[in-house]
Amino acid sequence: QVQIVESGGGLVQSGGSLRLSCAASGKTFSLGASGWYRQAPGKERELVATITSGGSTNYSDSAKGRFTISRDNAKNTVYLQMNSLKPEDTAVYYCNAEITIIRSNFKGTYNYWGQGTQVTVSS
Repeated sequence: QVQIVESGGGLVQSGGSLRLSCAASGKTFSLGASGWYRQAPGKERELVATITSGGSTNYSDSAKGRFTISRDNAKNTVYLQMNSLKPEDTAVYYCNAEITIIRSNFKGTYNYWGQGTQVTVSS
C-alpha cells in the first residue's frame, strides 16, 4: 500500500512564505511525475506546478516567479516553496503523483492524490 501525505499548510500574512511537502511512503515503489494543484471555495481545482522524475518543471502563470517546485528522490518527497503569498492564493493545496508499484511479478503505474492541506493568506 502506498500513500502520499501533504503537510506545511497554515495561516500566513500577505507577502509571507510557506513550504508545502508531499511525502510518499509504502512498499517498493517509484515516485514519478508529481504536481501541486489547488482548489479555492466555489472554484474548480487548478494546476499550480508540476515536476517530472528528471526535475523538469512547469508552472501556472499565477505561480511563476513566486513558487518553486522541487523534489528529493531519496526521500520520495516533493516540495512547493511559496513566496510573496497573496490572499488569492488561499485554497486547499493537493499533491498529485504518479506511483509505480514494483513487485516480483507485477509492475503498474497509478495516479495518487493526497488529502490536501489548507493554505490561508490574510490581507
